[in-house]
Amino acid sequence: MPIPESVARFNRVATNRITKPLAGRIPWFALIVHRGRRSANVYRTPVNAWLDEESVIVALTYGPGTDWLKNLEAGGGGEVIARGRRYRVGPPQLIGEEGSRRMPIVVRPILEAIDVHEFALLPLLTPGRPI
Repeated sequence: MPIPESVARFNRVATNRITKPLAGRIPWFALIVHRGRRSANVYRTPVNAWLDEESVIVALTYGPGTDWLKNLEAGGGGEVIARGRRYRVGPPQLIGEEGSRRMPIVVRPILEAIDVHEFALLPLLTPGRPI
């Protein structure tokens, strides 16, 4: 079971405001830049993410019903800021345990402890090259 909605609400109000300025720069985090489906507003959401040459893998700590994921699906993709660089990404693909196997080995027990078994794969539209 993903992290409870009550924790998600707290994180949106408090924790995300603290992590957002750092998430696009520090290892194992990224900012997902996405446009709202209804509002068309641009949002930046901090997530746990891992970048390789072809994709970004995001741990779905709140499950697959998050707004950022729905917004990327509806918009056909968006952008990711990771390691201080901006990348254009295509529509997300949901992956299960394959995502866990692609995580750094030190992260796997943490994700297992909080019962995260779902991941989103965001394909880089310009593999290996930031925009």
